[in-house]
Amino acid sequence: MKNLRKVVFPAAGLGTRFLPVTKSTPKEMLPIVDKPLIQYGVEEALEAGFNNVIIVTGRGKNAIEDYFDYSHELEHILSQRQDNETLEEIRKMPKQVDVAYIRQKKPLGLGHAILCAESLICDEPFGVVLADDIIDAKVPVLKQLVNVAKKVNAPVIALMEVPREMVKKYGIVKGEMVENRLWEIKDMVEKPDVMDAPSNLAIIGRYILPAEIFKYLKKVKPGKNGEIQLTDALKIYAKKNKIYGYVFEGVRFDAGDKLGYIEANIMFALKRKELKAGLINICKKVVESER
Repeated sequence: MKNLRKVVFPAAGLGTRFLPVTKSTPKEMLPIVDKPLIQYGVEEALEAGFNNVIIVTGRGKNAIEDYFDYSHELEHILSQRQDNETLEEIRKMPKQVDVAYIRQKKPLGLGHAILCAESLICDEPFGVVLADDIIDAKVPVLKQLVNVAKKVNAPVIALMEVPREMVKKYGIVKGEMVENRLWEIKDMVEKPDVMDAPSNLAIIGRYILPAEIFKYLKKVKPGKNGEIQLTDALKIYAKKNKIYGYVFEGVRFDAGDKLGYIEANIMFALKRKELKAGLINICKKVVESER
């Protein structure tokens, strides 16, 4: 796969697991330390060589558009205060990234959200990032997938081994190992019972997809709640085409879950020199108070 320039961020979901805060704040704008969830994904995409970001939004998501724009009043105030370090930090994203937005008018599933971006993707292969999957990796996971996709010249999905008792929370793949970490996918099962799961390899929110996937998304029949699922389109695609899964290197945090979100905040705060010692002291106090 060549010319990987565009990456889609589905961001139109209602964020119901984080109500009431998501009533007025998009889930994608919830902070991990001092940066919103979606920025971590955008930074990963930039490091992987993608320079065109497409964000699929919905009602109440204007804060995302504002975030990736310049804030002239704020910049003026920071300039007057000569706070050049903060000024440069808030200018960084608007400088680095070219963002386009398209609206998903109804919350009809991940597959439908990606389908909304078809007119902006045209005939190019593209990446997909789910912002609430935060992954700490030396080599950005999307970059790992790009490297594999160029090697096998086919779509690649990020995979992660999960405990067998957890398979019912994920899309699970059936496949054959091609080489270390690389699997050729034969089938996929969405949230199977433990006894029915073909493996413990779970699909995580990073994809390299061909433009042809739009044709398959249009064939998918709506499922529960009238939603069109990406997994269903990929299953149809895999019957006639090769598609691979790659068990990425890195640590993933499910920031779409409250405990996973808290864990991500703690772990990323511990990576910050100015916060580490103070946070460790706080954690010690909390542990001692619970004894």
